[in-house]
Amino acid sequence: MKELKKIISNFTNAKILVVGDLILDEYVWGSVERISPEAPVPVVLGENRKYVPGGAANVANNIAALGAKVSLCGVLGDKEPGPREIFLKQVKERGIETKGIFLEKGRYTSLKTRIIAGHQQVVRVDWEHLHNIAGSIKNKLLQYIYDNIKNFDAIIIEDYGKGLLDRGLTEDIIRQANSFRKIVTVDPKEDNFDCYFKATCITPNRREAQNAVRYLRMKDAHNKFKIYKEELLSDNDIIKAGNAILEHLQLESLLITLGEHGMRLFEKGKDSKHIPTVAQEVFDVSGAGDTVIATFTLALCSGANKLQAAHIANFAAGIVVGKIGTAVTTRGELLERLG
Repeated sequence: MKELKKIISNFTNAKILVVGDLILDEYVWGSVERISPEAPVPVVLGENRKYVPGGAANVANNIAALGAKVSLCGVLGDKEPGPREIFLKQVKERGIETKGIFLEKGRYTSLKTRIIAGHQQVVRVDWEHLHNIAGSIKNKLLQYIYDNIKNFDAIIIEDYGKGLLDRGLTEDIIRQANSFRKIVTVDPKEDNFDCYFKATCITPNRREAQNAVRYLRMKDAHNKFKIYKEELLSDNDIIKAGNAILEHLQLESLLITLGEHGMRLFEKGKDSKHIPTVAQEVFDVSGAGDTVIATFTLALCSGANKLQAAHIANFAAGIVVGKIGTAVTTRGELLERLG
């Protein structure tokens, strides 16, 4: 614990770039007293509204809350300027640098509106475009990374499938990070697993690892993955699949999150390690994966080895799942939890 606390005390010296899909989450709370005369649906009387930066911005928010310096790199749209302006205001208020955010004409800024009556979500409305970003915007983004990569200790890639991170861009970012000997971690998209070749670490959950095996099995001419089951149910299933993914992608490490069962860390040339959950209460698991990759990467930048980083990420995840809604933890809360 003493070593982990020393690592956490170094968080304020780290500088991290988060590249990924930018989303604005809107929550509208209200009450229902009648059914609409126009259709058999409830009429929600709005009482409160809240905006929260989501997607890659939630990872950046986790990093900022832990006291490190963080910059966002991604794309917003010029259609419906309100969501874009709210998003930028929200991230700047959290101390997140926005010079790497670019504007694409004709594109929506991804907005997810959740309408909640009492404690029940009634409906979610999404405003977004999912087509790939324009080549000119991609070039600006890559140039920004190239010009500034020396200023960062690590890059986190956050792929939510909103059109930013196509295969070529993802590979280019990892290649740049490796050429500058920077840490590069990835929160993976299931149908892009073979893009993450030679990353420092990827952090799939059980379902994503399961789908990675299916995807890589289809891609593997040597049928290396033919022995794996459709579902990763047992520890043995997870260990076999994790080792195969690690070897196939030539990763330094792989961290599979397992919900209430904690996480399992795979490292090149070492036996995998199971890390049991330390969550005391679980109210909401949304956003826990963002906390894991943010804290794991931050710990690596602050002198941790990968096992120490995984333990710190596990403690951080145990804190945020005890909070309602997509939440973050602070350096003070983390140190307190370590005792």
